[in-house]
Amino acid sequence: MLRGVRGARLLLAAVGLCYRPGMRILSGIQPSGTLHLGNYFGMMLPALELQEQGEAFYFIADYHSMTSLFDPAERRRNSLDVALDFLACGLDPERTVFFRQSAVPEVTELTWILSTVTPMGLLERCHSYKDKTTRGIPVNHGLFAYPVLMAADILIYDSEVVPVGQDQKQHVEVTRDIAIKFNELYGPTFVVPEPRIREATARVPGVDGDKMSKSYDNTIPIFGDEKALRKRIMGIRMDSRTPDEPKPDAGENLAVQLLKLVAPGPVAADYEDRLRAGGLGYGDLKKKLFECYWEHFAGARQRRAELAADPAELTRILQAGAARARAVARPVLERVRRACGLD
Repeated sequence: MLRGVRGARLLLAAVGLCYRPGMRILSGIQPSGTLHLGNYFGMMLPALELQEQGEAFYFIADYHSMTSLFDPAERRRNSLDVALDFLACGLDPERTVFFRQSAVPEVTELTWILSTVTPMGLLERCHSYKDKTTRGIPVNHGLFAYPVLMAADILIYDSEVVPVGQDQKQHVEVTRDIAIKFNELYGPTFVVPEPRIREATARVPGVDGDKMSKSYDNTIPIFGDEKALRKRIMGIRMDSRTPDEPKPDAGENLAVQLLKLVAPGPVAADYEDRLRAGGLGYGDLKKKLFECYWEHFAGARQRRAELAADPAELTRILQAGAARARAVARPVLERVRRACGLD
């Protein structure tokens, strides 16, 4: 029997009511490569804003990275880079529980328990899995069962709000389905989470026009060498129209869409209007995009350099976050084990 405030929260969640005071927020990001603008505007920025509104648990999803990254040294390096990037962009480790996923082994036991109530058809319908197989990306069981591990990530911390990009919304819906089925089978056990999506920036376009993704090699990194990043932005694909030709579809231009993310509103609006009217060359548009992008992350670049100079402090932050995360995960797993008779 669940008692007290926690029991009340679970019962509210079970009937679909919304609990708000001190809400718990959960999000994670894979260390599968260099973080990019799609990561920042689709996941990181919403997560950083939400850390001011509730109790935030943010993790580096190194278990998830194992479905596509098989170099141990690269995983370690990427995990530290993700930690530096997140902290440089404004994550507050005093306010937020920040940790590596693999430092909380309880999540793998919960993954197995959840897999026993997860229908195969639910996973077969997941868009992310189908998209990767269609693109010829090698498939393994981890890739297929990714949503179950994601469900464990969310449920083991009694998460209530999960900020995700549009492409991950379905996985949160899968988590909800799994939690509801478990609650129906074994009694009220899990908080049923809600996704939160910033529709204006949920899908950031890559340099080829497709969704920005490391899998598609079309990204613009948040941090990196200035010359290489300038070349990347100047290489954004454009059509063959001359500068003098009016572009009535200026709002759909890739560089304009990205400029709206990194430039002050009046600047982006001015360049869109000039492109629509004719007389603005694509080269000048992309130069402006680079200038605004470089300025947008200037402060974060400085903070990142300071953090990188003190690796011991970075280790301390991650270890402290893992201890706080496990202090929450262990009682949840014990509750689950009791519910399904594993105690």
